[in-house]
Amino acid sequence: METTLAARKSSHFRQGVQAGASIAIGYMPIALTFGLLAKTTGLSLFETVLMSVIVYAGASQYISLNLLSLGTGAFEIVLTTFILNIRHFLMSASLNEKVEPDVLWKKALYAFGITDETFSVAATKEGTVTTSYMFGLIAVSYGSWVISSGIGHLVGASLPQSLQESMSVALYAMFIGLLVPALKKQRKTIWLAGTAAILNSVCLLVFHVSKGWAIVIATVLAAVIVQFFDKESEAERHA
Repeated sequence: METTLAARKSSHFRQGVQAGASIAIGYMPIALTFGLLAKTTGLSLFETVLMSVIVYAGASQYISLNLLSLGTGAFEIVLTTFILNIRHFLMSASLNEKVEPDVLWKKALYAFGITDETFSVAATKEGTVTTSYMFGLIAVSYGSWVISSGIGHLVGASLPQSLQESMSVALYAMFIGLLVPALKKQRKTIWLAGTAAILNSVCLLVFHVSKGWAIVIATVLAAVIVQFFDKESEAERHA
């Protein structure tokens, strides 16, 4: 009986690894780029890998690099990261209804590894998702991100100093690359980006707020304002 149960868990774990293989491959170039940019920002190899180990959130890690380069304080960086990843509360709550019941510490462990990609794979899987499947799915994705971050830093360290310094521009190119596809899909994203940019400029130039707090304030206010007007316009359409 115990042998059969162990074999079943091992099978589910392998299924999770297989399902996460495509995610792991997709993470490689993004994590490599993060490691490279972390090196040019001034982070050590240990700090770069540790950020990927502890934070494990692509967009937040990129934004953290930008905030670090601006000399932003730790509290503002943590708060910005929290705001960006607040959606994970909803994803974890939704996935909790689909995954088999288990002890709390196991749920907390694999919940840490939930990203947009792993959530999509687990949420669209037919039937109940097992804990072993979740661990397999997250282990391969998480491992790919952490290892590729370290490799990216090592590659960056081998580049000439002049090229390392010029690579800081790539951070802004990355943000543009993340934003443009979203702009094409939803008009609301255009309003959100534009409003945040204006509010950030007002905070910096008019109220002389620090760069870190300006980003936090602009992000929160822009989200509230755009969402408010979006709901108002939707209510008018259905009136």
